[in-house]
Amino acid sequence: MSNKEVLNYCPNFNHIVNFKYNGNDVITDKLITIYRDFIFKADLNNNHDIKMVKEIDYVLNKYTEDYLFRKEMKHEIVNIKIKRTCGDILRAIVENILNIFDNYLFNTTRKITIAKWI
Repeated sequence: MSNKEVLNYCPNFNHIVNFKYNGNDVITDKLITIYRDFIFKADLNNNHDIKMVKEIDYVLNKYTEDYLFRKEMKHEIVNIKIKRTCGDILRAIVENILNIFDNYLFNTTRKITIAKWI
């Protein structure tokens, strides 16, 4: 697969890989590396892989733009446990990242203030 084909599924690629972060931020550095490795390793003949590429692109873009999600991800990512018997560790990590995002969406509620009219 060519890189150009992969990037068709990743509209946020440039934004993600060029994200400016603190040089001491190891977690962000690793997440971007995982993102880059995964999307270029994905099998574009497999619909499930294409779906995961699109999702990880969306999630990492959200990570770069949403401070609260970034904070939650940094807190949760250190708790990921992957068995050594796992065949594809990179895929397992990406699946866990996507699960963290799903849990974040599920647990996040928007606070709506209703003003009382006199």
